[in-house]
Amino acid sequence: MQQYPQPIANLIDSYKKLPGIGDKTATRLAFYTIDMDEDDVTKFAQNLIAAKRDLHYCSICGNITEQDPCEICTDKTRDQSTILVVEQPKDVMSMERMNDYHGLYHVLHGVLSPIEGLGPEDINITSLIKRLQKDTVKEVIVATNATPEGEATARYIAQLIKPAGIKVTRLAHGLSVGSDIEYADEMTLIKAVEGRQEM
Repeated sequence: MQQYPQPIANLIDSYKKLPGIGDKTATRLAFYTIDMDEDDVTKFAQNLIAAKRDLHYCSICGNITEQDPCEICTDKTRDQSTILVVEQPKDVMSMERMNDYHGLYHVLHGVLSPIEGLGPEDINITSLIKRLQKDTVKEVIVATNATPEGEATARYIAQLIKPAGIKVTRLAHGLSVGSDIEYADEMTLIKAVEGRQEM
């Protein structure tokens, strides 16, 4: 069986390290890259290096940033009494696109997952507790995903914070706009009923 030349094989191996990329997709991406204009490939490589070199995590909230502390943490016009807790930096970007939340954030960089061996010490919870020791924070909104791990993480955070007298809320989960009840799973329906609001 004929093997790929080493540069192609190395490129395929590099693409396979990305999440959700298997052999076929990695091979297709490698050959696509080879067919790209050399200037585009050079720019692509420079962007990869710059993203790795120039970005880091904010020492306060854990969001990805070029400056430390990040722009959100240093923005005094934001509501300093509310912290919205999310799993990943990309979740911050999603919330910011909504343009309706004007408080602060805290990024966990994961969730509790005993199956994967991830406990409280493996995610960014300790710095959250330190932030809450300031009197300015009145509410923590837990916005972890509606997965078993996300729910367990939300409950754990609530148990840690509630004794301090800080209000802990959870983003509402349930039926999305335009969905049919008959196609919703049991957990979605439970959350929809729990999160019902008066009309």
